[in-house]
Amino acid sequence: MTLNSNDSQSASTDESAPTSPVLGRDEYGNVDYDSLPEVIQWFLDYDQRVAVVKHPKVEELFQWKQEQSRNAGENVFNFNRAEDRLAIGILQSIAHNPSERELHAWICQLLNTLEQSSKTTEQISTSYQLNMNNARSVVVEATKIPAARTREGFLIDCWLESLCTAEIRVLGWLYREFYGRPFHPDNF
Repeated sequence: MTLNSNDSQSASTDESAPTSPVLGRDEYGNVDYDSLPEVIQWFLDYDQRVAVVKHPKVEELFQWKQEQSRNAGENVFNFNRAEDRLAIGILQSIAHNPSERELHAWICQLLNTLEQSSKTTEQISTSYQLNMNNARSVVVEATKIPAARTREGFLIDCWLESLCTAEIRVLGWLYREFYGRPFHPDNF
């Protein structure tokens, strides 16, 4: 789900804001993984593509998704907020993909998910004439979709679009910091 600039929660415009997060390093130059939460928080505070997970529409989608998962009997961890889910997802991505090749492959998977979710939300929005930018609630706007499965899939894709956008942004920055070169899908 893409929010326009008038609709998205703007990141801080404080001129004293740092221009980039700082990834901590030890005396040998190795990454201090304990600094990752501060990096994630920086992105949540200052980068609009990541801060979108704090937007009320995205938060509503996240809460809807958690409720759907609980109702389906899925064994999922209950997060209080979408931004908590994002932060844990980023930390898990780093922990489960410790090599450059593994992290590269994971980011590529996220890019594929983002592309598919974006195409699907755009197609369904067009097909059902959904006004996503002006709607006060994505969940309510989606009620215009008569088929329950299509509506549910649409809302999941809206959530994935927001989540993947934010996660890719942070992981791409971390990739560059970890490996000394920018992420590019065709690197490997």
